[in-house]
Amino acid sequence: KTMRIEKCYFCSKPVYPGHGMLFVRNDCKQFRLCSSKCRKFFNQKKNPRKTKWTKAFRKSAGKELELDPSFEFEKKRNRPLKYDRELMGTTLQAMQKVKEIKQKRETRHYKQRMSGAKKNQREAELREIKQGIDLIVSPVAVDPTKVAVPSLVKAANKTPKQQGMETAED
Repeated sequence: KTMRIEKCYFCSKPVYPGHGMLFVRNDCKQFRLCSSKCRKFFNQKKNPRKTKWTKAFRKSAGKELELDPSFEFEKKRNRPLKYDRELMGTTLQAMQKVKEIKQKRETRHYKQRMSGAKKNQREAELREIKQGIDLIVSPVAVDPTKVAVPSLVKAANKTPKQQGMETAED
């Protein structure tokens, strides 16, 4: 008899044999839970699609692939099969190919999601810079009257007529 790796009902993580908890409801429906964290959320009747760290949330929010033909291979099958060495070898090769295809599709999905994110991030950064420009630019560079040397300030405030009078008095 082989051991089966189940999926957590709440967060969809793998639950290995001897780990996690099995909750059986009165109608004999079984719920595998991977950790006490998932069990607590399950007992509180929390919705996994509204809990940000679950796989269900990520799929519903569009952060992970939702519909993909490769998911058909991951479905649970309860039919017993006779062991056949050739069949097992071809199955393992097919599993490897499916894994590669799935990884390529996931990276393509990620790149597609992130294509507009760089532009939005740049716009947000520019807005933040404009908002806090006084922290970056020196006040002296903007207004020469704020210079610390008083003689330069006086010279900058005087009109050309006043400057001409001073030279005549000296």
